[in-house]
Order: sequence, then structure tokens, then C-alpha cells
Amino acid sequence: MKEETPKKSELKKSCKNCGSELLYAPGTSDLKCEYCGHSVTIEASETELEELALQNYLGEMGQQSHSEEITMIQCKNCGANQHIEENYKSLHCVYCATPLIVEDMYKEEWIVPGAVLPFQIAQEQAHQIFQKWVKGLWFAPNNLQKATLDPQNTKGLYAPYWTFDAQLYADYTGQRGEYYYVTKTVGSGKNRRTVQERRTNWYPAAGNVSGFVDDTLTKASKQKSGVIPKDIERWNLKLLKPFDSSFLSGFVTEKYTIPLKNGHDKAKKIANQIADTWSRRDIGGDTQNIFSLDVKLSEETFKHILLPVYISAYTFKSKRYNFFVNGQSGKLSGQRPYSFWKIFLFVLAILLVIFTIYFFIDKGNT
Repeated sequence: MKEETPKKSELKKSCKNCGSELLYAPGTSDLKCEYCGHSVTIEASETELEELALQNYLGEMGQQSHSEEITMIQCKNCGANQHIEENYKSLHCVYCATPLIVEDMYKEEWIVPGAVLPFQIAQEQAHQIFQKWVKGLWFAPNNLQKATLDPQNTKGLYAPYWTFDAQLYADYTGQRGEYYYVTKTVGSGKNRRTVQERRTNWYPAAGNVSGFVDDTLTKASKQKSGVIPKDIERWNLKLLKPFDSSFLSGFVTEKYTIPLKNGHDKAKKIANQIADTWSRRDIGGDTQNIFSLDVKLSEETFKHILLPVYISAYTFKSKRYNFFVNGQSGKLSGQRPYSFWKIFLFVLAILLVIFTIYFFIDKGNT
């Protein structure tokens, strides 16, 4: 099957006024020059999001049919594969802040992204969210407060994910449980009382369920450290846009390290969980047992998509801590260090207050 030529992901656009590179302005549809302020509107795509037939791409040769060559640098500390735009001033790993060596750049093929979710909040806003969170932390070391002063410590990353669509059909066998209650007398003497004890009548159940499973999201990258936490992995995928390299300008783009096949295996497990939920709903009653579940997926398609995240990395006593801000919603999640001396002095102050109160009470009784 002949594939449409993918849109190149390394296309640069220069300002017509001063020649500087135009960068994507989060929350807009514009590329903007940070030097002279000139802006250019990114042309809206008239095409719909492209879904690729999964089975055609599960083999290595199939993946090459919709791929292109890009320049990458791999972090030797955490393993993240990063494509860094030429304008990016700090060549440090966005996950762990390890310096990246330009001489380590190499060419590699990747499946061209089918969609991108543009950043909706700017770096300054993400940094303010991070600062506000840090100021609210109890017992945080003073160095952490200092680390929040430099906005350059907060970096924007387009993280890779796989999404999968499929028609799901499942046959199931199981039981439907219906609760009923019996009155029992428990205890003896003054403690004798009646209680309602719940019991269950079980009835055999069998049937099938079917439906469309849309945009099952699975990670497409992994690192030794600095993993994006699940509690910020909530994006409105309805706002995905057909892939346009213009949205990447000014940000780091990470290449997937989890192969399509592994992502599909994870999606199948999620599909089984969905089938289990649908089957229990179909069985009804108060509770259910599932004995067998035969799940079949058909018309499977996938997309390689890029999702926006801001990351800040901080080292305290040789340990690396990461903080993440969802580039669409602004939700924050992160690890945090504790200051031993702040905790020690706080406990000491409490003990001193307790001792003082005890001293005056004891003195008043004498």
C-alpha cells in the first residue's frame, strides 16, 4: 500500500524582519519572533487526524513505510532520546539535567507523528505554577526555593505516546449475584441484639458485548528516572491537531523508546479491562463473577502523538527530583526533598512548648 509522504518534522521558519527563528507561542496558533515580536499564523490543516492501520506497521519493515530520519541525542544517564531544536540554548537532558554532548548526535528513523497537542500554557506560567507549589511545601530545603528563581530550569517537552482505536467484541460467561438479607440474633444477655446479614443468590450468566474503543493511550517512552507521573497524564485528546512541525519550534521533542508492538500489548490489556467492565454492566445485578472472557479486536488503528509537558529537575544531596506540569491543563505533580534541620528544629520547638506548658502547670500546683 502506497503511503502519503509524511510531513517533515525538522522544518525551520525564519522571521522575515530579522532572520531569527520563529517559535511557537503556547495557547495560540502563531509562530512568534522573540526578538522583534513579528508573528505568523500557523495555517489550519484541512485534513482530519490520520489513523494508520495497525497490522501494516507491527513489523519492522512496515514501520519504515511512514517514517523519516531525524537527528537525536541520547542521554547517557536516564536513556531519554531527545530531538533538540537548534534554537534550544541549554543542551541538558530535559528529564535529569545531565549535560548532553553535541558530538553524540546521531541520525535515526522514527514513525512520523500523526498528531500533536500544542502547548496551551507558556513556560513562564508553568514556572509560576511550580514556584507556587514549592512555596507551599513544608520543610523544603532553602536551596529548593533558590532553584525556582530561574525559569530556564523549567523546560517544555513534547512527550511521545501511542493511541489505539479498535472495534471490540467479547463473549463472556459468569454469574449474576443478587443480595438479600436475613435477620440474625447475636450476642447474649444484655448484649443480645438482632442484625441484618447480607447474603447472595447466584445465577448463571452468559452473553456478549461490543463497541468502539477510542484513543487508548499508552506511554511510548521510558527512562531510568524522571518518569512522567500518571496523575498529570490527563489531556483532552479531542483538541489534538494534525501533525505540523511548527508547533514543535522552541521545545524539546522526545523520541519513543517503547516499540509500537509493546504499546499495542499494553493497549490489549486495557481493552480486556474495558471488556470486563462492559460484561459486568451487561450481567447486571448487585455483584458479578466473570469465569471466561474471550476478547477480539478488529479494525485496529493507531497514531503516534506528541503531548505537552513542562519538566523541572532539581538535585538535593546527590539525589535527583523531578517536577512535572501538564502543558495543557497546568496540573502539577512532583517529588520533593525534605530538610532534616527544618524538621529537627520544628520538633524541638514543639518539645520546648510542651515542656514550658508542663513547667508552668507543675509550678502552679506547688
